[in-house]
Amino acid sequence: MDEKRIQEVLKIEKQAQEIYDAALREADQLPVAASQEAQALLDKTRAEAEAEARRLVANAEAKEECARILIEAEEKTNRTRGLAMSHLERAVGYVLDRVAGRE
Repeated sequence: MDEKRIQEVLKIEKQAQEIYDAALREADQLPVAASQEAQALLDKTRAEAEAEARRLVANAEAKEECARILIEAEEKTNRTRGLAMSHLERAVGYVLDRVAGRE
């Protein structure tokens, strides 16, 4: 009977040692796995941030381009308006001269 109990105790101790060894191996792997997961998360976050930055820069450049085009269009409109006014004055003068019989 004692031999049977000794065998059971040895078996339990062997199982306990196996569990302990497995726990040590897992504990050794945890920092590596955590580091890999953290690096993957950093890489993903960095890629998302870079994509967002590119989108914001492109959007800002588009707004700047729109503003530049609008300013140019306003300048051209003002130049055209100025020319139109000078041509209108000349046209009115021409018509008045024709009506008055000066030409």
